Amino acid sequence: MPYFNIAEPVFRPKQKELDYQDRQGLLKFSIKIKNNTLLSSFYTRIDQVFVLWGLISAVIFFTAQFAPIDWITQAIFWSIMTIIGTVIMGFLTYFWVQVERLRWVLYTWGLLMLGGVIVTDCAIIYGWGQILMNLCPLWLFLSAIGYISTGFGLRSRAFIFSGIFHLLGIAILPYLNGWQFMATGLIMTLNLLVFAETQWDMRSPIKKYNLLTEEQAEFNRQQYLLRQGATLTTSDPAAS
Repeated sequence: MPYFNIAEPVFRPKQKELDYQDRQGLLKFSIKIKNNTLLSSFYTRIDQVFVLWGLISAVIFFTAQFAPIDWITQAIFWSIMTIIGTVIMGFLTYFWVQVERLRWVLYTWGLLMLGGVIVTDCAIIYGWGQILMNLCPLWLFLSAIGYISTGFGLRSRAFIFSGIFHLLGIAILPYLNGWQFMATGLIMTLNLLVFAETQWDMRSPIKKYNLLTEEQAEFNRQQYLLRQGATLTTSDPAAS
């Protein structure tokens, strides 16, 4: 069996046939004018984490690029936002990673984010010039490690490609002169929003869910069959 589920596209529109663990904490919203729906979408807790980190990344790196704030103040600001983001990420995703047996992925991201904060703060406080000159490559590299690790954990090409995308971002930074923080913010934020707004590929459902009841596991099996049918209908017009 291939390591990656090559039957699935890397990205596709969001699937509506969600598993039990994806339906927990689901947020739905729609914008209507009279009887016309202008926008309708939903966000799982995983999607919510992508949006959260997208906003945090944009605020941090755009502030560093455009706001005349001293580095010490920014270090405090970055640290608080990153720690809050890490705590919220753990709260939102813990049940999902437990069900999917992927707690190590969550722990990896937490260690990368907190480790990055410590290194960044020490560089600012103690004047480590080499690191200060390479804060953008540092954070892109940490993100790349996180995405590639997640890609192997979920058997997802989308996350592997995302990690490569961040590594390519490091390669182009030297050509951007004084716009490195803005470019880093755009790379990280746009990438996260793509994940929040689409369905990405991952491994087939696991055979035994230790944390779910038999009814919940059966619900997941039925949802999987519905997704398979929707995929077949979409990919083969003759099937409809």
